[in-house]
Amino acid sequence: MGFCSIASPEVDVLIAGAGPAGSAAAALLARSGWRVLAVDRAAFPREKACSEYMSPEAVRVLDRLGVVPALERAGAVALAGTTVTAARGSRLDGRFAEAHPAPGRPTGLSVPRRVLDATLVDAARAAGARVLERVTVEELLYDAGAVSGAVVRDACGDRHSIRARLTIGADGLRSVVARRLGPRRHGRPRRVAFVAHVAGVPGLSDLAEMHVGAEGYVGLNPLGDDVANVALVVRADAARAARGRADAFFHEWLARFPGVRGRVDPGRTVRGVLATGPFAARSGRIIADGALLVGDAADFFDPFTGEGICSALIGAELIAMHAAPALGRPGIVPRRALAGYRAARRRRFAGKWAVERLLGYAMAWPALFDRAVARLGARPAMAHTLIGVTGDFVPARAVLNPLFLARMVL
Repeated sequence: MGFCSIASPEVDVLIAGAGPAGSAAAALLARSGWRVLAVDRAAFPREKACSEYMSPEAVRVLDRLGVVPALERAGAVALAGTTVTAARGSRLDGRFAEAHPAPGRPTGLSVPRRVLDATLVDAARAAGARVLERVTVEELLYDAGAVSGAVVRDACGDRHSIRARLTIGADGLRSVVARRLGPRRHGRPRRVAFVAHVAGVPGLSDLAEMHVGAEGYVGLNPLGDDVANVALVVRADAARAARGRADAFFHEWLARFPGVRGRVDPGRTVRGVLATGPFAARSGRIIADGALLVGDAADFFDPFTGEGICSALIGAELIAMHAAPALGRPGIVPRRALAGYRAARRRRFAGKWAVERLLGYAMAWPALFDRAVARLGARPAMAHTLIGVTGDFVPARAVLNPLFLARMVL
């Protein structure tokens, strides 16, 4: 629901964005007794360009939020892992349950974002948070140099000032809050994703599929009811050719991948192509006096290894762990009180960034990538480990060591 007036213009926590990061943070903070207001420019349920894939680690957080039964009733599909096919035909199959250490549950979940996001918004409201839809954050408010809330525009076009002791930027890749706090850095390789829902894709199993080529990759992910999430990721410069013809571009490029060619029927598209990117974006300033960033607003992982939903949910947990105690002191939350959150993010995600870069650059060398996939395919335990790392429940050091890397290519 939107609003055209604000009954309480002062809150403890104002969250810009009610996607997975924002809604999860809202629910966890509201459970601790804080006055939480989350706003989002969208109306839920809404569609979102996303792989719609979650590993067992993401499901662990969803279970903590109490939403897994609702997602399963809505048709969420259990995923046992991922299969990766390289440009020259090599293949590996990685299963979550076979990784070491094993995850808390043997499968992840695949569920449309329109279902996931709406369910998390409901959970935030049930926890006591207010969630206002069709409300856009336009500017931050400041008090003696510290962020003290935001100016928002409501569904009627009216502007309101909302004061908050802590403002959380969970407003995605093009975050207003992130841009106000500091510079956004875009690394390489720069890629853009095009995502559609297509019915009748043959050959799908309980493993998500990744098909890697010299110029990008394609993910296939079952969503239930004979519908699949089909995601194409290409270099940002190649994506310029999609302007004004995204659907045609999408299917032309799918035909370049032997493992996908002929399986995705344009006539059976049930949700048209949505685009997002470029990826490899990071914010130079994660915390400030009175504010912090989470989810894609903080850093946007390449979808091949990123599993961005999981990163968003884990970020919300870190907020509950480190920011909630800081709210116990009166006044605007100072930057020094948020230092633990920033440090925890670095510990949790530094290895993920390194693995993403390693695989991202390896894909640029098809012969090398094909050799690595062949070696891993012949050594199932290593394949399970890699999929466990990309799924966030196996430490990155399990692959970021000389022995594992050497065995990938030798």
